Amino acid sequence: MTVIDQADLPKLVPARMRPRDVMRVGAVGLRTRPTRAFLSALGIAIGIAAMIGVVGISSSSGAELDRTLSALGTNLLTVSSGQTLLGEAAKMPVDAEAMIERIGPVESVSAAGRVGDAKVYRSEEVPEAQTGGITTYAARIDLLSTVGATVRSGTWLNEATERYPAVVLGSRAAERLGVGTAAPDTQVVVGGVRFTVVGILDPVPLATELDSAALTGWPVAAATLDFDGHPTTLYTRSDESKLASVRSVLAGTANPQAPNEVEVSRPSDALAAKQATSQAFTGLLLGVGAVALLVGGVGVANTMVISVLERRPEIGLRRSLGATRGQIRTQFLAESLLLSALGGAGGVLLGACVTIGYALYQGWPAVIPTWATIGGLAATLAIGALAGLYPAVRASRLSPTEALATP
Repeated sequence: MTVIDQADLPKLVPARMRPRDVMRVGAVGLRTRPTRAFLSALGIAIGIAAMIGVVGISSSSGAELDRTLSALGTNLLTVSSGQTLLGEAAKMPVDAEAMIERIGPVESVSAAGRVGDAKVYRSEEVPEAQTGGITTYAARIDLLSTVGATVRSGTWLNEATERYPAVVLGSRAAERLGVGTAAPDTQVVVGGVRFTVVGILDPVPLATELDSAALTGWPVAAATLDFDGHPTTLYTRSDESKLASVRSVLAGTANPQAPNEVEVSRPSDALAAKQATSQAFTGLLLGVGAVALLVGGVGVANTMVISVLERRPEIGLRRSLGATRGQIRTQFLAESLLLSALGGAGGVLLGACVTIGYALYQGWPAVIPTWATIGGLAATLAIGALAGLYPAVRASRLSPTEALATP
C-alpha cells in the first residue's frame, strides 16, 4: 500500500473570475427579474435626470446671458436722478447731457426725460384711474442705438416725427394698450392729446424701464405735454477699458452742484445679479435632485437585499460547486453596480433631452457641462457600491448547507 504525502498533492486554487464572467453573472438577477430591476433603476434615473436637467438648464441660461451681453455690450452706464437730502425727487440740470459728452472716454450719450403728468390711455373712453402703469418719456433720437434697442413694428423717431404727436411704445406698454402693430391709423391718448403710434420696441434687456414706456420726441413733449426739459435718465457708452474711471466722475459731471443726488449704475450688473440669484435657486434644486438620488439608492439596496433572500438556493449551489465567498460578494456587488449604471445612463440621457428641449424652446444655446455628466455617472456607481455592499457581504456569509436548506 502506497502512502501519499499530503505535501505532494497539488494545491487547489479557486478559479478566478474574469471581468466578462463577473458581468455575465452579475446580470443574471437583472435578466430574471426585469420589472423589479427597471423600477429600481428608474429611481436612480429620476435623481440623475433632475441633477443633469437643473445644471444643464442653468448653464444654458448663463450661456444665453453671456451671448446677450456680448451682443448688447457691457459698457453701458446709466445716470439717473435720485433724491434730495429732504427725500424729494431731485432734478438733473438741463445741460447734463452736454456736460457728459465732454468726458473723453465717453463714446455716446443719450437722454430720456420723464413727463410725469402725461398719462397714457387707449382712448378717451378709458377711465382715468386705469393708466396701466405706463410712463411717458421724452426721448432723444439717438436713444435707440445707445441702449441697444430694436424696433419690432414700425419705425423709431426721427428728425421729422420728433416734432409731431408721434409715439413709440415699449413692448409691455403696447401689450397693455392692446396695440399689436404700428400704423398711421393707430392712435393712443398721451396727456390728453392723440398721438400716432409709429413704432413698437422689442424688450430692452439693458433698459427695462423702457419696456413699459411711451416715448415721444423731445420737442413735441416740451410743446404739447409741458415737459420741463430736465432729463431723468442719461445713457452713456464708454471705452470698456476706462469704464471704471468714467463711472467715478459721471455723478459730479452730470450735476456738479449736487453729485449726491445722482445715481450711477451699470445695467449689465443687474443682469449678472439676476443670474446669481438663479444660481442660488439652482443649488436648491440640486439638493432636491440629490434627495431623489438618495431615494433611488435606497431602492437599489432594498432590491438587492430581497434578491439575496430569494436566491439563497442559487447561492448555496454555487458555494457547493466551489465558488468562494469573495466570488459571491463580487457577483452581488456587480449586480448592484450594473443596476445603478443602467439607471445613471438613463438619467443622463433623460436629463440631456430635457435640457436640450427646454433650451430649444427658449431659444437658448444648449449647454450640458461635462463635469455634470461624469459626476452624475460617478455618483450612481458610488451609490450602487454602497447599496450593494451589505447585501453582497450577507450573501457571501451564507454557508452552502444553510443556503440549500432554505425552502
